[in-house]
Order: sequence, then C-alpha cells, then structure tokens
Amino acid sequence: MKELIQSQLINIEKAYNVKVLYAVESGSRAWGFPSKDSDYDIRFIYIHPTEWYLSIDPQGVGKKRDVIELPMSKELDLSGWEITKVLRLFRKSNPTIFEWLRSEPIYFHQYDFISNLKRLENAFYNPKALFYHYINMAKKNIQQHQQIKLKNYLYALRALFSCKWIELYDEIPPIKFQDLMEKLSLDKQLVFVIEDIIEKKISGWESNLVVQNRILENYIQSELIRLNDFGKKTFATLEMNDSKILDELFQHTLEEVWKTC
Repeated sequence: MKELIQSQLINIEKAYNVKVLYAVESGSRAWGFPSKDSDYDIRFIYIHPTEWYLSIDPQGVGKKRDVIELPMSKELDLSGWEITKVLRLFRKSNPTIFEWLRSEPIYFHQYDFISNLKRLENAFYNPKALFYHYINMAKKNIQQHQQIKLKNYLYALRALFSCKWIELYDEIPPIKFQDLMEKLSLDKQLVFVIEDIIEKKISGWESNLVVQNRILENYIQSELIRLNDFGKKTFATLEMNDSKILDELFQHTLEEVWKTC
C-alpha cells in the first residue's frame, strides 16, 4: 500500500505541477483503532512553483485553489493543502496541522520544510485553540440515540482525553489514543470498557453500532461539563502570532524546492 500511495503522490506532482513536501496517515489508522474496512486517509502538504505565487490573476481554471482533493476510492482518500494555507493555520495553532506533524506512517518527506516547522511548534502552540477544537469534536460525536457507532465513542473519548492532556500538561497532546490513555488517571472500570470498545472496533467494521454504554455516557457527559468550566476559567483571549518567521520559512522553502528544478 505504501508504494501505491507514493506513486499516487508522484502522479499528483506531475498532474498539478507541484511538489509534495510531506504526506502522512490521518484518521483512525493514525490514532490507533482502524476497523477491518478503514480506508487510508492520506493528507499532504504541497507547494507551487514561484511564478504561481507572483501572479495577481488566476493562471487557468482552479489554479488558485489551496487544496487538492482526489476522488475517493474504496481504499484511498487523498487530500492536500497548499503550503501558505498550512502556515496560516499553523499560525492560529490549528490542531489538524499539529496532528499531521505527529502522525505515522509518513509516506512522503522531502526538503527541510517539516523539520523547520516542527521547531516552531512551541512558539505557535496556543492551548485555547486546541482545547476548544477537541471539546467541540467530543460534542459532535455524541449522539442522542439508543445506538451509536463504535468509532463515535472513540472519537469523542480521544477528543476529551486531548483536552485533559492540555489541562494536566499544557502541551500538544499525543496523536495515538493509547498514548493518551497511558498518562491519564482513569478509573479501571472505565479503562476496561474502553479497551473492549477498541477491540470491537479493530475486529469489526466502520459502520458497526453498539448500544449506548451507561459508563461511557456518564463519563463523557460529566467530563464535558467539567472541561467546559475549566476552559471558561482558564483561557484568555486568543491572540494571533507574528507572521514574519512563517513568511521567512515559506520563502526559504520556495527557494529550496524550485532552485534545482
């Protein structure tokens, strides 16, 4: 599968006249609980040639779009973001970008861009942005029905655990669900229920349903209330970081990528 993914990325470079800087797994495979029929969610960062950025007008249909999305197949979901879009989101401490920087496996890694970006993580980490992203994700995945998809429980729990990580350690949370669980003080009965859900998810199908679990429901609802209260008391107004260093990183990458092409 890795060879197929890499060949698809090379085809994207040729078809769109771009260079792929970085490509990783995203979603349940990266988080540690894929189902038997989970597809491969591939996310990549790309850069256009210099002239694309110097033009004041679009150079042909769709040329000024900042995403590349390929039609989904049964196995592959490929989607990429253009480098300046990534840097603008990074400036706002976007959790998706931070997750990509920690995700495995890595399918493509060219040039110095990602290494340089990782060195700036602490400077652009804003706990409020991450915290509210994850708490909203938890709310989104809890449905008021008698049955719920296994993956929605795990998505909600992973989001809550990420909030708890920020609360306890004030740092970017790990991407793996199991890594989050290891360092959080969780009730043994709760851990047993979660491990059972993970086992069923991995051995089953993406669409599998489970009857609502009282232990999980009570835990999720009580943590949502508690963490909401924590967020209101703790976080100040979100401020935008200075863009100068990110402008320099973009300019350096642009020169590095295309100087030999």
